[in-house]
Amino acid sequence: MTTHRAGFFAELPGAHRDRLLALGREVSFPAGTRIFDEGDAADRFWAIRSGTVALDVYEPGRGTAVVETLGPGELLGWSWLFEPYRWHLGAQTRAPVTAYEFDAEQVRGEIDADPGFGLAVTRCVAAVAIGRRLRACRTRLLDLYGPPPGGTRQAGEAAP
Repeated sequence: MTTHRAGFFAELPGAHRDRLLALGREVSFPAGTRIFDEGDAADRFWAIRSGTVALDVYEPGRGTAVVETLGPGELLGWSWLFEPYRWHLGAQTRAPVTAYEFDAEQVRGEIDADPGFGLAVTRCVAAVAIGRRLRACRTRLLDLYGPPPGGTRQAGEAAP
């Protein structure tokens, strides 16, 4: 596999990046593919090489709402790193996707075996995926449920 120096992989020191890439395999998904659903077992993750993936949350009575769209260089999935290893969101391709796919159990085994590698990967996932994803999700939820343009809502007042 070719080493990428952008996005998720750019955050990892070279030796750790190469070690992680050696654990991955190249995959592709056609547009419209459901990669995983909220609540399913998080047994793998992906580093997107090309294409786009929409992250969504299921809302009873409303269906799914997209909270973020990921593209090249971004990490798809972080729930594989923390118990109970269940997806917090769903994911569906918007355009054809190529990615590196990683077996979560294998990567967790490597993380446990080498604390330096484990710390580097965990920090990278936390900074790149979790932090950015939570900020994007919060912003999107405010877009969906915040006060209407030009209007204000009182503290504790429910969205319409």
